[in-house]
Amino acid sequence: MTNSDAIDLANMLCSRLCHDMLSPVGALSNGLELLAEETDPEMRQRCFELLEQSARISADKLKFFRLAYGAAGGFGDEVDVSEAKAVVDALAGEARRVQIAWALSEARLPKPAVKVLLNFAHMGIDALVRGGTLDIGAEVREGASEIVVRAAGPKVAFDQSIGAALEGNLPREKLSSRTAAAHMLYLLADHAGGGLQYKQTGETLLLGAVLPNG
Repeated sequence: MTNSDAIDLANMLCSRLCHDMLSPVGALSNGLELLAEETDPEMRQRCFELLEQSARISADKLKFFRLAYGAAGGFGDEVDVSEAKAVVDALAGEARRVQIAWALSEARLPKPAVKVLLNFAHMGIDALVRGGTLDIGAEVREGASEIVVRAAGPKVAFDQSIGAALEGNLPREKLSSRTAAAHMLYLLADHAGGGLQYKQTGETLLLGAVLPNG
């Protein structure tokens, strides 16, 4: 990747972050304006509840971005999977109607594997527009981290350009803030000597990754 490509990718990831944060931060701003003008005790209590909800959603999204895109998780090469699990559970809670089943055989995973797991989970939650189940599994076998995420529900929605970016088949000129995270995962997997795959049917989205460790 050239310096120009790296800058473009960083710009697109920042755009994605800003897009996802706009709604909860905007709700905070609107809630504060309403609170300043509202005098009815019951309505003021409702404003406080909305502010609390928006603040929680904002904090959960920032925690996700720190782990999924940034350098969070300390200075070591591995991350406690409980951190990733807490972030995904929070995102699924906000999405509602999404039930998660975990199958994690390791207490810690390499940072690249955690980034893949988080982004796969986020893609799965986004795909379950009408609710459903999200099965997330990760293990280390024969010196490689293996990650599988399965989203199942009515009319699963998945942008095929994201799938193409995951597999490294999306032309550079077609990359956007929507596909930037998938392209980042492809680069992580390619750098590690591994690979990513996806398969979609009408009611199921399957995402898989094999990332050699070290």
